[in-house]
Parts: sequence; C-alpha cells; structure tokens
Amino acid sequence: MNSPIMIACAHGTSNEQGAAEVNALRAAIAKLRPGLDVREAYVDVQQPDLVDVVAGLPEGESAVVVPLLLSVGYHVKVDIARAVKSRPGSAAAAPLGPDPRLAALLDQRLREAGVTDNDVLVLAAAGSSNPNAAKSVEQLLGQLGQLRSNRMVAAYGASAKPSVPDAVAMLREELAGGAGAGESAGGVDVGGRVVIASYLLAPGYFHDQLAKAGADVVTEPLLPSRVIAEIALERYDAAVAKAAEAATAAPAKAPAAGAASGPDQAPSTGGTDAQQGGLIKAVRRFVTKYFPR
Repeated sequence: MNSPIMIACAHGTSNEQGAAEVNALRAAIAKLRPGLDVREAYVDVQQPDLVDVVAGLPEGESAVVVPLLLSVGYHVKVDIARAVKSRPGSAAAAPLGPDPRLAALLDQRLREAGVTDNDVLVLAAAGSSNPNAAKSVEQLLGQLGQLRSNRMVAAYGASAKPSVPDAVAMLREELAGGAGAGESAGGVDVGGRVVIASYLLAPGYFHDQLAKAGADVVTEPLLPSRVIAEIALERYDAAVAKAAEAATAAPAKAPAAGAASGPDQAPSTGGTDAQQGGLIKAVRRFVTKYFPR
C-alpha cells in the first residue's frame, strides 16, 4: 500500500552546488525508503513553488510537507502552513532542527576543519524574525556545547541579533583581551582562532556571506550527510502518525438541522464548522486508506 506523498520542501537557492546538494538529499531520502513518492518544492528562489506542488497533487492523495529547513521560522509558520491549509488531508512535519544528530554533524565539520579546543566558535544560522527560530538555534548550541568545550556563541545572517560579523568581532576582542573579555567570556581561558560553524544545509547566499565576516576559519555546510535524510524521514513518519492519531480521536459530527447559513446567521460560525467538518472527513479518509484496521 502506498504511503502519503512526501513533499520535501527546501528554501531554494541560485547556487548550483547548493541546489545539487539538496536534490541529492531528496534522492537519499527516496533511497532509504523505497516506494515513497518524494517530490520537490521550494518556498523561494527556485521552482516548483510549494503552493503549485500542493495544488497539483493527484485527486484523493494525501501528502506530508517536510521542511528541509533547520528551524522554525516564517517559511514554516506561514508559507508551509498556508500551503497545507489549502489542501484538506495534507499535513506539515517539523523542521529538521534542532536535533542532537545535527550537533554531532557540526562537531564532525569542526573536526574536519582542524578546530581545536583553544578556538572560539560562532554558530552561524540563517536567522529569522520568528523568535522561536532563535530558541531552536540556542537549543542546538547547547547540544553542541555537550560535545565541545570551546567558548561559543550563536549568531545570524539576517533578521536576528547578534549578526555573524558582530559576533566574530566580539570574540576577536576577547582573544585580544579587550573590553569584550572577562565576564562575557564566562571565565573561559580563550585562545586560538575565531571559527564560524556553518549551521546551514548547503552552499548558497548565506554561506557565501560567512566568508566575509572576518573569521579565521569557516566550516563547510552540513550536506552531504546521510543523517539528514534519516532525520527528514523521522519527521515525515511523526507527521503521518500524528495525523492518524488526530483522525482516530476526532468524533464524528453530523450537521445540525437548519445549519445552512443565511443572511441572518453569523457566517463565521457556520463557515468554521464546515471547514472543520471537511478537514475531519479528509483526515478520516487518510486514516482509512493508510491505516486500515
């Protein structure tokens, strides 16, 4: 029996290598789960656009949108949520991060770059105006801190502070024993180089900007890595299970007599009930098809 379609939705990039890495990630997901229909979509820059992909799904087919993104942000909360809402029976999975396996992958990239315990680190994320995105990055920073003893701070490429260049400058001042040292350094005996740990999936605009931030070393992005494909599949499976649980728990609701809205009735209540009823029916069809008793 076929599984729900996976729409593996990335941000999009004009960088050819970055685009190739993301396509390779989709291929790795499909290889790990033979028979799973894995489809391409983007929220910016590239085509096909997520909205068009969702709208073009085969009639009666369910789908799960898996964000190939590292944290919650505008694209997850708005773009992906809006696309899913437009298609009854579809669902959105959680983004890839934070996850301890991503912290371990960052640690691997740091070791590949020859980073030592005496170096100071800037964990560089893309950034978002959504405060939950920063919380996700701080959580990942804590996970990385369990693997390394380095002095490290989180910073962002856009929409959040501190910026990556500001964080690099602060740590550079600490290394020189300037005004930024002392209490802000947490009493750590710093030394060595300023290193940017690239918390980005693939080469692209944000990764290019890291080279201009003034650090001594910039690590490679997270891809390629099999573990990211494994995380994406786990996010997909969790979303499918959640949809099944919700459909099983949702009580059947028959329309009340005379429920048709008219000019004297409050349209918001009737419209909401109709929308909820349609969603419940769609999810019930989802469960009946993919989780038969």
